[in-house]
Amino acid sequence: MLDAQNGDSVMMSPVLELAKALIARPSVTPDDAGCLDLIANRLTSLGFSCERFDCAGVANLWARRGTAQPCVVFAGHTDVVPPGDSARWRFPPFTPTVAEDADGIAYLYGRGAADMKSALAAMVVAASRFVASHPNHRGSIAFLLTSDEEGPAQYGTRYVVDLLAQRGETLDYTIVGEPTCSQRLGDTLKNGRRGSLTGHLTVLGKQGHVAYPHLADNPVHRLAPALAELCSTVWDHGNDDFPPTTFQVAHIHAGTGATNVIPGTCTVDFNFRFSTEQTPEQLIARTEAILNRHHLRYTLDWSLSGRPFLTPRAELVTALHHAITAVTGVTPTCSTSGGTSDGRFIAQICPQVVEFGPVNATIHQVDERIAVADLEPLARIYESTLHKLLAREDGV
Repeated sequence: MLDAQNGDSVMMSPVLELAKALIARPSVTPDDAGCLDLIANRLTSLGFSCERFDCAGVANLWARRGTAQPCVVFAGHTDVVPPGDSARWRFPPFTPTVAEDADGIAYLYGRGAADMKSALAAMVVAASRFVASHPNHRGSIAFLLTSDEEGPAQYGTRYVVDLLAQRGETLDYTIVGEPTCSQRLGDTLKNGRRGSLTGHLTVLGKQGHVAYPHLADNPVHRLAPALAELCSTVWDHGNDDFPPTTFQVAHIHAGTGATNVIPGTCTVDFNFRFSTEQTPEQLIARTEAILNRHHLRYTLDWSLSGRPFLTPRAELVTALHHAITAVTGVTPTCSTSGGTSDGRFIAQICPQVVEFGPVNATIHQVDERIAVADLEPLARIYESTLHKLLAREDGV
């Protein structure tokens, strides 16, 4: 073991030190556990104006240094998913520990190490270093942080974005510190995300005895051909930036549990992950047309958790791409794969949103961890991006 708390030989970099301080706070969603206070104290000392927009038990921080444009925003979340059975962890999940694996590689272990407290630490350190070397930088630097990303995401970034829009705040570039890399630091950045649309379908039938089907109406039998058509439909072929739209059934339930009762209803939860080739309205219309064509009696409730967004390969993507290559020697791939993130909300008021953070191999898992060797390079990438976007020509 190499942990500094146990007399290790690891040099405590500012990024490692702050990451450990954040991991030690058990901020299981939506509890912030003091993470934002810690970050706000650091930012205030750098000249940031910090505002809290807490709502419904969710902690939110908006911090900005400067009032001019362009405004570069670092965005992320302090909340983490529950650790599960702590006994299955190599080390207690909220006791940040640096230790070597079987190959001798030093990792920082702890819930949130990869998703996404190390990225938050790297962002704060990057801002600190940039401000120290460029005290009169162009534009503004801002942080938009929440404790409600892993949960319902109703009163976190979405809520703050609405408030910022109401008071006319202008954002130009946003870097979301989600763990985007798959194999090594620098291999992937996300310049967009698919939309997510969920349907809750209830097919209506008539309950009865299985021995007398003519006296009942089995909603499962009614649904089966319609569901088969929904599953086999080619919704689109995607495009240069997005894969094809997908339809997936997440849950089906019918019956009382007795084997001699025909169910009266059948409920199905399903989800679309869709590209810019579709709109929610188009998917809803096509789905309901299929259900109607099969003469179903049904109710259908829809929930849109985010529309797709795509950031053009312009100033932000270019700056981040160059920074990644310069620091790591890796040429990143632009991707729109994976789930949703808070970037979908920020994209409503910011024309260029990109996600970039550490390797995501262990996120939400037992023994979540990040390679210690990736912490300082991550901060240098963020700092270099600030330099490309905000440094004055005279270098000050």
